[in-house]
Amino acid sequence: MARALAGVRVIEFGGFAAGPVIGKHLGNYGADVIRIESRLRMDGFRFSYPPFQDNIAGPERAGIFNFYNDGKRSITLNLKHPRGQELARNLVATSDVVIENFTPGTLQRLGLGYSTLSTDNPGLILLSTCNQGQSGPHAHHRGFGSHLTSLSGFTHLLGFPDGPPALLYGPYIDYIAVGFGTAAVLAALYRRRRTHVGCEIDLSQYEAGLQFMTPALLDFVVNGRVAERDGNRHPQAAPHGVFACRSDTREEWVALSVMDDAEWQRFGCAIGWPAWATDARLRTMTGRKANEDALEAHVAAWTAELAREDVVHRLRANDVRVYPVNSMADLFDDPQLAARGFWRTVEHPVMGPLRVESPPALLRSTPPVQDRAAPLMGAHTADVLGGILGLTSAEIDDLRTDGALD
Repeated sequence: MARALAGVRVIEFGGFAAGPVIGKHLGNYGADVIRIESRLRMDGFRFSYPPFQDNIAGPERAGIFNFYNDGKRSITLNLKHPRGQELARNLVATSDVVIENFTPGTLQRLGLGYSTLSTDNPGLILLSTCNQGQSGPHAHHRGFGSHLTSLSGFTHLLGFPDGPPALLYGPYIDYIAVGFGTAAVLAALYRRRRTHVGCEIDLSQYEAGLQFMTPALLDFVVNGRVAERDGNRHPQAAPHGVFACRSDTREEWVALSVMDDAEWQRFGCAIGWPAWATDARLRTMTGRKANEDALEAHVAAWTAELAREDVVHRLRANDVRVYPVNSMADLFDDPQLAARGFWRTVEHPVMGPLRVESPPALLRSTPPVQDRAAPLMGAHTADVLGGILGLTSAEIDDLRTDGALD
């Protein structure tokens, strides 16, 4: 059966996560995704982010790069070289989508702005995804995902009331922007099918992140309340948090929530109604919230005596919301993810067999296909320049000698 995006060609500029993961999802569903790379300025995920195979750093040994780029082709072009720019422009002219996450204005300075590219290819869809969009007084401020997490208000809400804000690990908002970016490209492709017109999409990762702050933003707009840090507490649940369990080998935790009084009764049954749980003050949510410190101390003492699996089994048997706090190793062994085929194994020419993640949405009639690992840098340069642009081996060699393929 034909793959969902068969026949769609995507040219990808940029690096790290926000742009390339969009390309990965499109490629997993059949698009021909061609990464434009350069040995003069490599993707940071190729050389600066561990883990590396055998702890030896190298552009073909980076775990995170291979995790986010399976199924693509890679060519090397020197975009500061006039002939490299010409090759990029000619490739875009044969393509459907361009994804880029350079700093604003970079493509224009390289002679590859949307006004130029769309003249060659009126049906072109160009998605630009960068920190704060292409316009506005702060658009050119440099930053990374962790900075955007703070700018968008997340950091202010993370941590305990008597402590400093806690910075989320990793570029969290990059991955929010991936979801919005993928949906935007698919919508643009659908629109083009009906109108035969391309478009330029300006995706601000900052603004995408704000969508996940809607409850706190609405609380301020409607009630004038500014949300503050409150640890693991929840305004409509008690107990609510993560609690340590008994383990002789490593830290193990569970996350549990009791959302109403009926669930509290089920929680009491699950733990065998110890004396502290029969306290009349804990019968109602109001009473549990008023005595939350003592309540959490009792819950923590109970979970500390039991293995994590035992806690989960007892609470789940009584229809109480509970899940284990998974480690990275736990995720690779998770039966739910295994049943849905979330982890796929691909063979990398340097790193050997690697597990990569499947797209978050599975299409039943045209499921994703992941049969190729992330490309070695420039591995497909000759194939792409010859097969798509019709260049001869001698012409490609001349370009390489001239530095256009660095």
